[in-house]
Amino acid sequence: MTEVGTTAEPGTTAAEAAGPDARIAIIGLGYVGLPLALAFVEAACTVVGIDASADRVVELAAGRSPIDDIPDDRLGAALASGLRIVGTAAAPPDLAAADAIFVCVPTPIDASKDPDLGPVLAAADLVRESLHPGQLVVLQSTTFPGTTTGPFGSALERSGLVAGRDFDLAFAPERVNPGDPASASRDVPRLVGAVGAGGTARAAALLRRINGRVVELSSPDAAELAKLLENVFRNVNIALVNQLALLCERMGLDVWEVVDAAATKPFGFMPFRPGPGVGGHCIPVDPYYLAWRARQFDFVDRFIEVAGDINFAMPRHVVDLVAEALNDRGRAVKGARVGVLGVAFKPDVRDPHNSPAAPILSGLAARGATVTYHDPHVPAFTDADGREHRSVPLAGLLAGSDVCVVVTPHRAIDWDAVYRDADLVVDTTNSSRARTLRPRQVLRLGAGWNAG
Repeated sequence: MTEVGTTAEPGTTAAEAAGPDARIAIIGLGYVGLPLALAFVEAACTVVGIDASADRVVELAAGRSPIDDIPDDRLGAALASGLRIVGTAAAPPDLAAADAIFVCVPTPIDASKDPDLGPVLAAADLVRESLHPGQLVVLQSTTFPGTTTGPFGSALERSGLVAGRDFDLAFAPERVNPGDPASASRDVPRLVGAVGAGGTARAAALLRRINGRVVELSSPDAAELAKLLENVFRNVNIALVNQLALLCERMGLDVWEVVDAAATKPFGFMPFRPGPGVGGHCIPVDPYYLAWRARQFDFVDRFIEVAGDINFAMPRHVVDLVAEALNDRGRAVKGARVGVLGVAFKPDVRDPHNSPAAPILSGLAARGATVTYHDPHVPAFTDADGREHRSVPLAGLLAGSDVCVVVTPHRAIDWDAVYRDADLVVDTTNSSRARTLRPRQVLRLGAGWNAG
């Protein structure tokens, strides 16, 4: 591979002066691609960001960040420093000029929970149009082992070029935690594995511009599986504690007390806490990528699939808790007014992607309830049956609900008002902890009724 020297000569470009692989193209400007683009700009690279959404391109080019962890002023500074935002139709010249191309597109699952590589393969097709010898292509989208060297690499090699010989091909998984800006900082180690040791070394050198530590793996497959392990680990442990919460309800114990007690052990234990289900771009999706891939090796990973089933069933359990709470007041779900507090997939973000609130709202509506919600970060929300909802003011929701359900405990919600004014609450997140409550005001997931 040809490298450009780092010493600036008369007539050299800024990218050439910045060193090898300083011209970066990033396909996909979501919660992974946008922080990556800004990090490379801040490392003095020349960066073009590419997105298939025309609305996203307009929004970003105007300096409006759709990502909670990226303030508008940081995006504005990057644009002033030369960050360019273009749509896919205008991308080929920029892709041809790039030394390195990062692909940061979604990897969803279909209705059967099988991997959907459509966005990844569309990105590969876009790259292939202008792929030329000497380029580095890095896939960051979380996926099953064998994607980079299999479907993704094959799509690129239809150009007639061969990975590891004509161009470098690597997988370097993202480790972004939405709502936690530090997760995209240079302090978080990065993993990378490429086709050939030279490609790995090259990709690692580029990533060291924006990360303090880069761990080189033996292959893209190893890096892909390491990323899946990170998220499967979380999903399995969340399932374990969700199952424990259901047991504690039967036993008359408080799962929150039990977990906190176990967490006092300074070694050999990591606390996970129950909730109404799992949401976001990774945890509800990634385990199914691994389970699907395992079946291709005649290996059924029941452990992973059972964990996924447990977490998938939690929203139904929340609906059952609402029915139990209303029954305690002599009410049926049918005809009841239910107010949901928080619909984002996690606290303090505005992203509702795969939120457990979606099946909770639709499940309550299917039983005949009238459902409203309040979320200071999500003004509009679509439930699992496709119904559109709009956030209502908190005071109106509390006054007009027979029961309130805590799904996402945003700090911006006035919890003092909730537990002062709500007559009946189903608390799935332990937000009622250490509060003064009226007798049998709160039914907690994994703990039962408060004593008052």
